[in-house]
Amino acid sequence: MTNTKFSYRAKLFRGLSDPSRLSILEALRAGPLSVGKIVAATGLTQSNASTHLRCLSECGLVTAQPNGRFVHYQLSDPAIEQLFTLSDKLLAGVAVRILACANYNVPGIEPIPKSEIVRSTPRPARANSRAHKESKSGEVKGV
Repeated sequence: MTNTKFSYRAKLFRGLSDPSRLSILEALRAGPLSVGKIVAATGLTQSNASTHLRCLSECGLVTAQPNGRFVHYQLSDPAIEQLFTLSDKLLAGVAVRILACANYNVPGIEPIPKSEIVRSTPRPARANSRAHKESKSGEVKGV
């Protein structure tokens, strides 16, 4: 993979890293919404929501459709919905470790001390682990 592709991914994820923008995108998963409905769904102020919507629009993550006196915003691509679905699945398995990560702190969320982390899902066993090998009869033998 080229550095350019890494740079594009980094820029995409940096754009998604803002909690206000994420809350807007999350609200738009349900379908097109006006700014007023986005404000109601997210708790953002109208000016804050408008600023983030402009950013999301300029980056191509949302589109705007005039509808009478209102403008309705929607996700620009179904892949954004898929990305959110995949991130929800990923977080289901590693949320505690993500929360504990001190490298990427979010204001208002305190990291969990490493001593309190319990692995939420066991690591899969390696097929040809040296510690345990299965014989042809199905017995597990220690090495």
